[in-house]
Amino acid sequence: MSNKNFTLKKLLLSIILIASSSAFSETTLYSKEDYDTDSEKGLFDSEEVLNIKLSGNFKELFNDRGEKVKYHPLVVSYTATDSSEVSITAQAKTRGHFRKTLGNCLYPPIMLQFPKTEKFKTSVFKDQSKLKLVMPCQGEEYIIREWMVYRLYNLVTPKSFKARLVRVQLEDAKKKKPSVFYGILLEEEQRMAKRNHSVLVDKKMLKPEQTDPDNFLTMAVFEYLIGNTDWSVQYQQNIKVLLHDSAAVPTTVPYDFDHSGLVNAPYAKPAEALQMYSVLERRYRGYCVTDMKEFAEVISLFKRLKKDIYSLYANCPLLDARYIKATQKYFDEFYETIGNKKQLEKEFSYPCNPNGTGNVVIKGLAKD
Repeated sequence: MSNKNFTLKKLLLSIILIASSSAFSETTLYSKEDYDTDSEKGLFDSEEVLNIKLSGNFKELFNDRGEKVKYHPLVVSYTATDSSEVSITAQAKTRGHFRKTLGNCLYPPIMLQFPKTEKFKTSVFKDQSKLKLVMPCQGEEYIIREWMVYRLYNLVTPKSFKARLVRVQLEDAKKKKPSVFYGILLEEEQRMAKRNHSVLVDKKMLKPEQTDPDNFLTMAVFEYLIGNTDWSVQYQQNIKVLLHDSAAVPTTVPYDFDHSGLVNAPYAKPAEALQMYSVLERRYRGYCVTDMKEFAEVISLFKRLKKDIYSLYANCPLLDARYIKATQKYFDEFYETIGNKKQLEKEFSYPCNPNGTGNVVIKGLAKD
């Protein structure tokens, strides 16, 4: 497909999407003033591990895992730069799907909600009224690995969620000894969209072909790099959709990487419909592209980032040497593929194979 046809396709998609959905109305977009935000100068402005203490009734919170969960009170504390302890009254509820289901994980992920008090407005959380806290499922080493995947995608594009690794101390009044472990705080969805001068849109059954091709191919190749197949645009399975303005084509932002081969969590398994033996097996899950020249810019991007990608893992003191070595080998396989014309065509044209599983759509727990 020529660049001219590609541009024409993007323009036509914009017209179709705008006409078909009131969710893309221009009145829903942020004004220019809304773009001027200093949200980066806070919680996600540092790569240092943040120590936080959560105090509350965690038995009551963690047992509330039904379809209609409620918020439970707790206190979030941390040490400020002046060494004083800051304590904020907040609320929390369990969230997620697989990791929330009782029996799957040691701790369910939770959503933190902060009231806009004066203390909150001057805290490290000041720009994030709601925060997802990813808790360890079956070992905190996998939390660190997933945090690294978020950092990896931050290298690729700003249209990605920022993540902060935290050392969590759970203090329950009914327990003598607190629990301590690593967790991940994820940037609020609305803040991520606003930082990218966009809004979130909920457009189920949006086809991948109806999104910005450059953005989608970059994301799809990244998912291939990390060995992640647990996503789909159609059901917004581990995907958020952004719209810059009413004349733009939607773009996609991935999240939740615990089922990727790069994380290699013990509970992670590919969907049966994909007919894969392990999450360590890579499978390109974009749409059918017959001309490999369309991948040229994306491949060039990942080649330019190669040194930074390897360095990111080699220089992380929280990863053990054995995992770093295995990860480098995993990256080597990716770069061997994109550096070999025949291998690249074989892997990235897989969705064009009518006898393969390249057109399987992962819906997760979404209902039709």
